[in-house]
Amino acid sequence: MEVIVKKELKKKLKNLGKILYDLPIIDSYVLKIDEKDLKKLEEFNITYEEPTKIAAQMYNERQKLNTEAAFQKGLTGENVGIAFLDTGVSPVNDLIKPKNRIIGFVDFILNKKKAYDDNGHGTHVVGIASGNGFMSNGKYMGIAPKSNIISVKVLDKNGEGNSAIFLAGLQWIYNNAKRYNIRIVNLSVGSPHITRDDLVVKAVEFLWDSGLVVVAAAGNNGPKSGTITSPGISKKIITVGASDDNNEAKIWGSNLVHFSGRGPTLECVIKPDLLAPGFNIISLLGLNLQRDNVVDKNYLMLSGTSMATPMVSGAIALLLEKYPSLDSNQVKKIIKNSCNSLGFPKNHEGFGLLDISKLINFGGYIWV
Repeated sequence: MEVIVKKELKKKLKNLGKILYDLPIIDSYVLKIDEKDLKKLEEFNITYEEPTKIAAQMYNERQKLNTEAAFQKGLTGENVGIAFLDTGVSPVNDLIKPKNRIIGFVDFILNKKKAYDDNGHGTHVVGIASGNGFMSNGKYMGIAPKSNIISVKVLDKNGEGNSAIFLAGLQWIYNNAKRYNIRIVNLSVGSPHITRDDLVVKAVEFLWDSGLVVVAAAGNNGPKSGTITSPGISKKIITVGASDDNNEAKIWGSNLVHFSGRGPTLECVIKPDLLAPGFNIISLLGLNLQRDNVVDKNYLMLSGTSMATPMVSGAIALLLEKYPSLDSNQVKKIIKNSCNSLGFPKNHEGFGLLDISKLINFGGYIWV
């Protein structure tokens, strides 16, 4: 089994197990240890945390966000790197033609070298942010169709993983951010395991403070209050809910109404920060996958805050293409002032539905 232990205890760990991942962003290690040896950790006064479960959260929507205003100005997210922690990515034509924009791939599940997606969630998410509509003559083009894709596979074929692997993925992104010009980290995932000292939250906030713009799903556990999943509960990062969750969305075989997670968080922070479309979103179907809701053979329809999140990530890529010097805090201030209220409570909509026209025309100054 895997446990997360504090970094300063490395010397005590030598004879207890194998260190799988070094996590300096939270001063910790992931240690592989036999379950029968857990008592030895206690004997050495070593506190540990068992990894928690993290899972994937489940076009034509561009007009709702006024994306065409960016395209008219020639903004496509070109050369802006978006890192996706998910189930991987399939090298489908919308991502590799006429130019291969999957510039980075790392697999923490099966350690494969070539990009793949054995679930399909990751490919769908990537397509919403970065697909260029090659196979649909632009019909199902994403928000930032020339952005670069860095795929970090931390979820398995069932769309599941744990916090230890997820933390390793976040560490990899931090280590390789300059190499791939990663500016945005898309987290269409969530865990209901929420504590005030959540290690995943600490890690994403470290990335945020380093200048990376972290965008996370609000989760699909609404409509009750306090249902934002981790790491979307972080007060620093940008948390995205679905603007149209009042529709009856079919997710994971169940009919759910009002699925988007609601705030406040344990720290009484208003969440989500904003909304984007997340109902019946058509995006890329992974290679060699059999799925329901297939559209035009190459595309798939899914619903959830997982789909809303990459819309915001793609929009931020457009913003950073135009204003590359912006840091994460500046981006968040601009985002908050680029939304239109839908009349919902703050802990449902945050600042409202994103308006990309406002986002890219903020005037070159930062609101405070």
